[in-house]
Amino acid sequence: MQRNKINFLYLNLGHFLDHLFMLIFASVAALRLSREWDMSYAELIPYATPGFIAFGVFALLAGWLADRWSREGMMVVFFIGIGVSSILASAATNPIQIAISLTFIGVFAAIYHPVGLAMVVQGREKAGVPLAINGIYGNMGVASAALLTGFLIDSAGWRSAFYLPGIISILLGISYLLFIRREQTLETEPPVKANKVSSPSLSKNELLKIFAIIFFTTAIGGLIFQSTTFALPKIFEERLIDLAGTATMVGWYAFLVFALAALAQLVVGYLVDRYSIRYIFALVALCQMVLFFTMSQLDGITALLVAVAFMFVVFGQIPINDVLVGRLARSEWRSRAFGLRYVVTFTVMASAVPLIGWVHGNWGFDRLFHILAFAALAIFAATLLLPNASGPRIRL
Repeated sequence: MQRNKINFLYLNLGHFLDHLFMLIFASVAALRLSREWDMSYAELIPYATPGFIAFGVFALLAGWLADRWSREGMMVVFFIGIGVSSILASAATNPIQIAISLTFIGVFAAIYHPVGLAMVVQGREKAGVPLAINGIYGNMGVASAALLTGFLIDSAGWRSAFYLPGIISILLGISYLLFIRREQTLETEPPVKANKVSSPSLSKNELLKIFAIIFFTTAIGGLIFQSTTFALPKIFEERLIDLAGTATMVGWYAFLVFALAALAQLVVGYLVDRYSIRYIFALVALCQMVLFFTMSQLDGITALLVAVAFMFVVFGQIPINDVLVGRLARSEWRSRAFGLRYVVTFTVMASAVPLIGWVHGNWGFDRLFHILAFAALAIFAATLLLPNASGPRIRL
């Protein structure tokens, strides 16, 4: 039992670092580098695109390696690899070098979701709350990226925002390696015969339909998540002029919004363990649509309050698809199932980065919020197509 708790803690810290590293550049570093390297925001942020492509493309490979080799071993590779890559990013002197370093960060960051989430749901019948707790750590990584990077930029320069977390990640990887070696005799997972793909309440066509909906909502949800988390610091810089005058203050407000919104995963995780996923999913998507339309014309303190609300429902959507995959996938190929889901998610997320630059450069963030509102409407329509099914493991 104690081993499981310690292992769960490492998995949660890994989720925190995964999102932290992927957003260091986007959250505030891009705002500083645009001045240091004499480039506009729209010109600079596309250099993050290869990293987000790698974040998606390598997820399936990471899941395959974890299922065939070792999930714990892949987590050690994640901690150490992403830490070394971040230290390399701190040494960049031009946009090409930063793009290469961010690509390596994306390659190692791709390991976490297919591997870590498969380990979180392993052996659990009700995975909503554990996934939600794990998701909160991930969201706090999103929140801390803006806060930590802003603070380090103002106090020690932008390079420290990369190399200090990198050192911490390497040390965590070494300690996790020592931990799993010490507990090696306890790490074999017993067969979980109940985790079958099918259920008496689901036909093959219904199963295919659910997976199609999962991948569609995953793609659109990835666009929404990436657009909001990536652009929020820049949105605050433009719309909270009287409230956020420094990189640190932008980081503090972004941290406040992300930290409050992180609680949504715990709420949604609790609800999907007890009520119909269809209804919870539909409500979350509908709230997103309304709040994005509302945000498009706001600034000042009102914009800050609405940002908290729309990030709450954006983060609230995250555990829903993971719960569906966890209920449908067998243990022996669960990492690959999560990997495929996150290939879709992060591939779309990569396309969101140039989209943000293009929309912002031509129309500003008002148009971006209109696009996101229509995306949320598409998710709402898809949730209404989920079949009505119930059983020992499948409850939609």
